[in-house]
Amino acid sequence: MKFAFAEQLLQERNDAIVVGVFKGNSLTSTAQALDTATGGQLKQVLALGDFKAKPGETTVIFNPDNLNATTRLVLVGLGDAEKLDEQEYLKALRGCGAVIKNLKAERIACFLHEATVDNRNQYWKVRQAVETIAHVNYKFDAFKSKTQDTDNDDETEKTILFACEEFSKHQTESAVTHGSAIADAVKLTRDLANTPPNVCNPTYMVEAAKAAAKEQSALTVHVISEKEMANLNMGAYLAVSQGSDEAAKFIVVEYHGGDKHQKPIALVGKGVTFDTGGISLKPSASIIGMKYDMCGAASVLASIKMAAALKLPINIVTFMACVENMPDGKATRPDDVVTTMSGKTVEIANTDAEGRLVLCDALTYAQRHEPEVIIDVATLTGACLVALGDQASAVLSNTQTLADEILEAGQNSLDRAWQLPLWKEYQAQIDSPVADMCNLGGPGAGTITAACFLARFTEDAVWAHLDVAGTAFKTGKDASASGRPVPLLSEFLLRRADVIPA
Repeated sequence: MKFAFAEQLLQERNDAIVVGVFKGNSLTSTAQALDTATGGQLKQVLALGDFKAKPGETTVIFNPDNLNATTRLVLVGLGDAEKLDEQEYLKALRGCGAVIKNLKAERIACFLHEATVDNRNQYWKVRQAVETIAHVNYKFDAFKSKTQDTDNDDETEKTILFACEEFSKHQTESAVTHGSAIADAVKLTRDLANTPPNVCNPTYMVEAAKAAAKEQSALTVHVISEKEMANLNMGAYLAVSQGSDEAAKFIVVEYHGGDKHQKPIALVGKGVTFDTGGISLKPSASIIGMKYDMCGAASVLASIKMAAALKLPINIVTFMACVENMPDGKATRPDDVVTTMSGKTVEIANTDAEGRLVLCDALTYAQRHEPEVIIDVATLTGACLVALGDQASAVLSNTQTLADEILEAGQNSLDRAWQLPLWKEYQAQIDSPVADMCNLGGPGAGTITAACFLARFTEDAVWAHLDVAGTAFKTGKDASASGRPVPLLSEFLLRRADVIPA
């Protein structure tokens, strides 16, 4: 699927035209023009009463009367014109994406963004349309065998064009360019996360990083082996991998789009390609879906690739902490004490609290690059899902201005986050009688105490932690990675680069 923009779309031939309809059969401006051109056919269809114009509701008029511009008119409900907010607009876009998915149409002209959304401009409306339509049309079938039944498998290469006027051309062009790059990044994240764990292991993640660098030459990749990790005294990181036959990999990807003296933004991603819990084995039902424990690493790789694709004038370095957590005779035990790269010691109370062990050494190493800010991304705690469900990621930070930036980026991208406290009083929960700290903080405030653990390794940095355990994926019959928090991270980077049009 491709996205583009054009002026005077109605004067060209399109396989389908998408327009919005408000509650009460009120038409948007283009829908009204098409109704006039067809001799009132749209209003005749609406008068039948079957189409209620609820947000996301759709209907298709085939071969509309007296209209040479298209063979299909797609009507998309927008709800009450006075109540069209961000969420209602998203419902309309999802409905649009779903109907487009089933159309054997190559060229589709979209006019949904001409509707007024409270406090949102043309750039925001078009970018959301690009990202949402691409998201709805995502499919992952790399591991399905080919069959002769292809009736429901539409391989039509679709191009979605967004109408623009001369005055809005810059915003529309930027929205399509940015939205397409973000959509590609979301797809990469979902593809990596959805790949089964017998394929997607730490070595596979190395190859994914190298493939990204091959596609975007501005990226450079450096892989740190277990031997090098041992020389760096990354004892916590190696404690997680020692029970697996798969060697851990620490992948560093750099992008230099800004001034050489500009400090980079550091993104650190948890990349546990499969998490059994180790010796502290998870219940069997809880192991299902643990291939998604590498979503953090996938999302930071995708985000830096997005930045390179857009040639953003900033410097970024990402750290993918990739490892497999398995139980065997060499695996780390509860009650073991390990020494981290920082020199601090950790009592391991639970080997299933492995993400923070990998991240603490990754965060220590990241500070060697003297970043301006560090953001780590991890499917870290089940407690986050309990606290926030699947609607918001948790953000915790030692610097309020950075937390505010992330929250604003989440609100603008609609990949929302919610701040939890990082008060010093919580630190007592991870104290240990035998080491500097413990990797488990007890039953209360699990998301917060996990962040408190990481905070002990970022005391000299401007740092924020994103726990995406509830937002990065879902399990069950419709199990799939969501691609979050790539939209949030992308918005953060675009804002840092100052390339979003006003």
